[in-house]
Amino acid sequence: MKILIIGGNGTIGNRVVSHLAAAEEIVIGGRTKGDIIVDIADSTSIRSMFEKLGAIDALICIAGEAKWGNFNELTEEDYHIGLKSKLMGQVNLVRIGQHYTNPGGSITLSTGILADDPVVKTASAAMVNGGIHSFVQAVALEIQNGIRVNVVSLGMVEDAYEKYKDYFPGHNPISMKKAVNAYVRSVYGRTAGEVIRVYD
Repeated sequence: MKILIIGGNGTIGNRVVSHLAAAEEIVIGGRTKGDIIVDIADSTSIRSMFEKLGAIDALICIAGEAKWGNFNELTEEDYHIGLKSKLMGQVNLVRIGQHYTNPGGSITLSTGILADDPVVKTASAAMVNGGIHSFVQAVALEIQNGIRVNVVSLGMVEDAYEKYKDYFPGHNPISMKKAVNAYVRSVYGRTAGEVIRVYD
């Protein structure tokens, strides 16, 4: 199976790559480094990536930016960071990537707990995550060729605990094994249009 993992060099991505690479052909996509370079905020870059790469069996995106900040300080431009990158970037990966995904393949997007349990400074990020959840549930009703689209929504993972623990008081970190297994479930399972939640 040929699997494209965008964000495969990140905190979660490198764990997913390590697990899947034992049995599958992995291509890592990234904005500045990887087997293939792509800026998901730019649909032209996405299209160029797929034209170079050719057909794949599965796509996993563990990438995308969104601005964190106090609600009264967020500008319209700040909101557009998340809308263009994490939201439309992932929407465009599905919209364009479906034509390069083999029949019966899968596309897995990524969000996080903020969609269901936001904390302070996440008005923009929570909005984007919630939008992706709704998009995945809707697009699964229409996408063709047996392609399955799901989204993995994780809580704070243990490898990022020190960085984010102050934002999530009272939250227990998610083990990296559970985080990886959510992506494995999406790739090898049979569900479609599912929000795969892994929270504490």
